[in-house]
Amino acid sequence: MGIPKYRLSIGRHPARMPKHPVHAPCLLAGFSTALLVGCAIYHPLPLDTQPGPHKVADITVPAASMPTPELRAYTFDPANGLDVTEVAMLAVANDPQLKVERDKAGVAHAQAYAAGLLPDPQLSYEHDRPAADSPQGTTTAYTAGLSFDLGNLITRSARVKSARAGAQEVDLNLLWSEWQAIAQARTLFDRVYYQRQRVDRLERERAALAPMQAAITRALHSGDLTYEIAGAGLSAAADAANQLGDAQRQLHQSEHDLHGLLGLDAAVPLHLTGAPFAVDPEQGEVQLALADMARRRPDLLALQAGYRAQDEKLRAAILAQFPAITVGFVKARDNGNISSNGLSISLSLPLFDGNRGNIAIERATRQQLHDEYSARLLTDRNDVQQLMQDLQSDHALHATLATHAAQLAVARDAAETNYAAGRLDWPTYLAIRANSLAADSALLTLEQDTRETAIALDALVGNWPDAASTHTGKSS
Repeated sequence: MGIPKYRLSIGRHPARMPKHPVHAPCLLAGFSTALLVGCAIYHPLPLDTQPGPHKVADITVPAASMPTPELRAYTFDPANGLDVTEVAMLAVANDPQLKVERDKAGVAHAQAYAAGLLPDPQLSYEHDRPAADSPQGTTTAYTAGLSFDLGNLITRSARVKSARAGAQEVDLNLLWSEWQAIAQARTLFDRVYYQRQRVDRLERERAALAPMQAAITRALHSGDLTYEIAGAGLSAAADAANQLGDAQRQLHQSEHDLHGLLGLDAAVPLHLTGAPFAVDPEQGEVQLALADMARRRPDLLALQAGYRAQDEKLRAAILAQFPAITVGFVKARDNGNISSNGLSISLSLPLFDGNRGNIAIERATRQQLHDEYSARLLTDRNDVQQLMQDLQSDHALHATLATHAAQLAVARDAAETNYAAGRLDWPTYLAIRANSLAADSALLTLEQDTRETAIALDALVGNWPDAASTHTGKSS
């Protein structure tokens, strides 16, 4: 049933009606000109085809606009390199996707503003001049009126509430995106940190194996060694080179991802400094945050706002089912100079449509959002529990791997000394080095995974204050 419309057509009073209504267009033109004075003016916005800033120092990072107290209290100073907190601040300020999210928020607020505006009144005027062959005494006919559509007043309150809730949903999603950008910046900083360590470890391994590989190559050329005997030595050097190549590609990918997150051209150098981000939530903290997650995590609050917006849409659709009523008052004069006053009323009959289709759509959409919210809560709670279990397993495994890597490092150093003194054969020496390298790589991978799991858990439960305050000082 269409939106009720109450139209009031107001004719000019006979006592105020000029004898020559032909001047009414002048009145209309003057009234229209007055209205146009406050109209918006078009300004072009050319697309930006130029590259971004050439260095990080050219970017302004306003600390007051940061989404968390920790970042607002921090001083952004890239002169001595970017630590993990400054990387997070730069991501919030300059991430291209966040800029798009902020533009979406602007659109949502504009829509909420538009939903609260009343429809403009309509001024109408009709003028009929008699033809040249008209009978004697025929006069000019006219109809002048001012109409206003009152129909949307019935649904206005629900539509305004829906638009405001929708704008709040977008704002909360923007805040959640900023939180995710912070978590992603911390993750990429840590990833680059550990991958650089892995590359450094493999470069040292390649450098240590280089003299042996040169000696084996010379022995092969002189015929002192066969390829069957020399295979282990050549394979060790080749394996270290392959691992180094893979590690460098992974590092390049992580640095590329970090450039993209920070909105920087790949040619802009990134000098990262300081220790990686460290957070170690305890089981009790996680359970407390988990119980309060639905009341503090922006994306869940955004889903709640979206549900309220849809509920108001359903309310508006139900209100719009009432019959559309049009009421008009008519003042007219025909060519015979006969004036008339009249009243017109029209009423739509909701026999076929009655807005029932829109009501069914809005009700089904509300049910869908209701179930999506419940499913999201269940999934996130289960994910939190899984991440906490993974974190506990990583902590338990770390001590074992660290001890194992330390023992093999001692064995490697002893083997290197004994091999240089001629007391150890090179196949045994290579085997010890390979085992030590594998243990060091496994430990670095575990430490990186542990940090990333902790960051993901920290973001998923909603950045509780105790966890947010664990990293407050700038790394030197």
